[in-house]
This record gives sequence, structure tokens and C-alpha cells, in this order.
Amino acid sequence: MEPQSTSTPKSYLNPYLAGFLLGLTLLASFLVLGAGLGASGGLARMAAFAEGALAPSHTLASEYFGAWGQSPLGYYLVLMLAGAFLGGLVSAMHGGRLRLAMEKGRAASARLRAVYALGGGILVGLASRLAQGCTSGQALTGGALLLSGSLLFLVFAFGGGYAAAYFVRRQWDD
Repeated sequence: MEPQSTSTPKSYLNPYLAGFLLGLTLLASFLVLGAGLGASGGLARMAAFAEGALAPSHTLASEYFGAWGQSPLGYYLVLMLAGAFLGGLVSAMHGGRLRLAMEKGRAASARLRAVYALGGGILVGLASRLAQGCTSGQALTGGALLLSGSLLFLVFAFGGGYAAAYFVRRQWDD
């Protein structure tokens, strides 16, 4: 049973305004940092930090994590990722939407939904590291630069999403 909120949630930000503001954020990133936005680089560096806390010599000797040295958190995408998390938290609190719940359809159990979410997250995380960039970096940064690979990625990402939805849509129906 989910706790019921006593206040009515506020409406969401206009998506066109939100997209415009996201574009300005990307422009600011290019102007200030000389680089775009993405999330997987920050997550990978957080993983390097965690592994370094447990096994520092192994982490520094690692071909993948070792290249970042003793302080992998000293990277702008780590701060961007933390800011995105905190911004989402503040937005949810301000909008009256902060609650602990499992979003799922009536036909799906909480366990099935958790398995799908975990499996999808692992698959996307592995793919983003293999591709050396995440969907945010591909879509936002690569799309803004009109890179053909990024634009092709967007076509296939949305196409794949629609195709996958066919197989899981019954979990959201009555």
C-alpha cells in the first residue's frame, strides 16, 4: 500500500520550456567547459572511486579505472550527475511528488517490475560503457553537434523502444 499524499501535486514544467532550458544548459556546458553533457562517465568514475576505496592497488593497476588516477571524482561529469540527482530531488519535493513507490501496471507484480528495471538498467549501463557514452551524451551532445552516428543512434533507440514496448505493454494493462 502506497502512502497517500495530503497535498495535490503541482503540474509539471511545460516540456517545450524544459527542452529549451536543457538546450541552454548544453550550450553553457560547451561555452564554459568546452565539452558536452552525459551521465555514464560520472557513474563510471563513481564506480572507480568505490573500487579504489576497497582495493586501491588493484584499481590503479586496472587498464580501465587506473587511467583516472587516485582521484577519479575530480571530473565535471561527476558534478553534473550529482546536480541532476539533487535537481530531480528538489523538483520532486517542490512539486509534492516525493514518495517511495513502485511504478507499475496492475498486471505486473512489483517483483517483475523490479526485475525488468534492474535488467534494463544493467543492459543500458553495459552498452553505454561499450559505446563509450550514454544516451544523454549521444542524444544531447552528439545530436547538438549533428553527428551522423548520434542521429542514427536516436532513430534506432526510439525504434528499439517502440519495438520492446510491444512485448512488455501487457504488463501495464488491466
